[in-house]
Amino acid sequence: MTNAAADSGVTRRDETRTMLVASGAHALHDGYTDLIYVMLPVWQAEFGLTYAAIGALRGLFAGTMASLQIPAGHLSERYGAALILAVGTALTGLGYCLAGLSGGFAALLVALLIGGVGASTQHPIASALVARAFSGSRSLKALGGYNFAGDIGKMTVPALAAVMMTMMPWRPTVIVLGAVGFIAAVLILLLTPRFGPVVSAAKREDRHAASIEPPRYAFPTLLSIGVIDSATRMGFLTFLPFILTGKGASLPVVGFALTLVFAGGAVGKLVCAFIGARIGIINTVLLTEILTLVLIFAILPLPLEAAMVVLPILGVMLNGTSSVLYGSVPELVAPEKRTRAFGQFYTGTIGAGAIAPILYGFVGDIIGLNGGVVLVGLMVLLTMPLAFALRPVFAQLQSPTVA
Repeated sequence: MTNAAADSGVTRRDETRTMLVASGAHALHDGYTDLIYVMLPVWQAEFGLTYAAIGALRGLFAGTMASLQIPAGHLSERYGAALILAVGTALTGLGYCLAGLSGGFAALLVALLIGGVGASTQHPIASALVARAFSGSRSLKALGGYNFAGDIGKMTVPALAAVMMTMMPWRPTVIVLGAVGFIAAVLILLLTPRFGPVVSAAKREDRHAASIEPPRYAFPTLLSIGVIDSATRMGFLTFLPFILTGKGASLPVVGFALTLVFAGGAVGKLVCAFIGARIGIINTVLLTEILTLVLIFAILPLPLEAAMVVLPILGVMLNGTSSVLYGSVPELVAPEKRTRAFGQFYTGTIGAGAIAPILYGFVGDIIGLNGGVVLVGLMVLLTMPLAFALRPVFAQLQSPTVA
């Protein structure tokens, strides 16, 4: 057991079980969230939906998930992280089971609303569990592993659904996948460590970092970049299946294409961490955002085969930014405020991801699919002045480490 672990009363077994529960929950929940992208063309054909209605489906799930994350954190403090995370996982699975039984657009909305309520529990509770089990600098590495697990779910669950729909109709496919949530809920209840209250050891662990107080505008500015980045990512992913079908892609090809994007995203979260350590956080943000804009524009005129080659590279840029931003949160807030800051960061970024598909859906109905995608790409330019505003903050925070 490390000294930090000993001070906090956390055993190596607690750490292992925490990573297993948090990473497993993150993979399943993120897989459920991004499964919607595979289902959008199916639901459009089934129920005759407009782009605005499609955006509403994605936005309802993500919006509910975003708006209830802070309340979910409060519930976990009152009733325990294991119980609330397990109930949330079961509710998300129930949402997909109900989606498979839905007979119309209204029933589908209700199903996704229930799924969004359950999905709101994962990010604040699971990330808080990891931060509780791993103190000090070790928490950043552990959070990186937890974050990477979410991308594994993004790759596997949509791909699995696409394969399953080649063998059975879409309704039993989503019901079977939804049932996995009930099994996962039981495992969460059994395996999640029961931690005591947070002690002040974390402050002692981070006493050097705490000696430097970031300006008050730093965290809101970082959050603003995250909001724009999330809106760009979710807006583009909402349009992507329709871009690909317009190039002649079949449903399995669309599922494979999304898997390529998410695989690139998983790689991006690791690669951009190394890039950030090499050239700095702000330079990394600027690099990934500029390349995101260039690659989004490149996708539109390319034929299907060439677009498939570009997609994993675009995935690196789309998710690489979010990983750098997420990993920077602990640097801009005091240790005792990190759980609340993570909740605020997730609420803001996921909320933006919920609203963006609805707004871009309306834009797509008005100016067309390509026009909507162009607007999505141009929005990343708004991150540039915000990133430059944070440059001196990170320069001050990182200079003592070099010394």
